[in-house]
Amino acid sequence: MNRYNGWANYATWRVNLEIFDGLSPHDIAGDQFTVTELRHALEEYAEELIGATSSEGFARDYALAFLSDVEWWEIANNMMVEA
Repeated sequence: MNRYNGWANYATWRVNLEIFDGLSPHDIAGDQFTVTELRHALEEYAEELIGATSSEGFARDYALAFLSDVEWWEIANNMMVEA
């Protein structure tokens, strides 16, 4: 697998940069959580954001499909270390 800017892949880097940069784990998952709960909360947050900021159709479908390439564990672990 090719890494991208230090991240697992382009999708992981881009989603972290565009959606989660500047947010803390507490912004996403509340006060008490495990890394597993944070991982799932990150994915849900991104899916909800796409749903709330786009209309049904081709572009939304592609945006949601892009999320399937994201290494959510990597973002969650990075957020935990940075917190």
